[in-house]
Amino acid sequence: MFKKAALATAFGAVSLAAAGTAPAAEYVVDTEGQHAFIQFKINHLGYSYILGSFEEFEGRFQYDPEDLEASSVEMEVQVNSLNTNNAERDKHFLSSDFLDAGEYPTATFVSTGFTPNGDDEGVLTGDLTLHGETHEIEMPVTLMGEGEDPWGGYRAGFEGSTMLTLADFGIDMSDFPEAMHELELYVTFEGVRQ
Repeated sequence: MFKKAALATAFGAVSLAAAGTAPAAEYVVDTEGQHAFIQFKINHLGYSYILGSFEEFEGRFQYDPEDLEASSVEMEVQVNSLNTNNAERDKHFLSSDFLDAGEYPTATFVSTGFTPNGDDEGVLTGDLTLHGETHEIEMPVTLMGEGEDPWGGYRAGFEGSTMLTLADFGIDMSDFPEAMHELELYVTFEGVRQ
């Protein structure tokens, strides 16, 4: 479920189309149809894992298979939508001890570049803002497929994952085992071409 490879992600529309070429097609991430997921996995005290997700987000991306370097992505996540299937734990995660969702209600990602490396894969680079801190991250991404859907639309789907060091985003995990200092972020989604 949390494999490492993948994503041409999901966050608003930023066009990096090269001069003199047609702009890449714009897609809206299909959150209404529940065909998009932002999930995470973090170690629990070195004994097991906590799995969770963010249930409310929206995004757009630009994608042209003939000009992959023009691909871009932008997404906004409602931090309060965090869900780990335990209400008390969620409340703690959202408190000022960790994510401080009252002070920082949204997380955003805006891509700054995409480097294809063949076989429908590449590395997406961009700025992730979480807990009031912005840092550049890299995420290996994979095109899962594209084509017409049964409703007359055209879709493209991607997945990807990356490791985040929580201290980079001002989240203090120093009282916890080192295994809990990183979090794996996994994203998969379909986008509908506009």
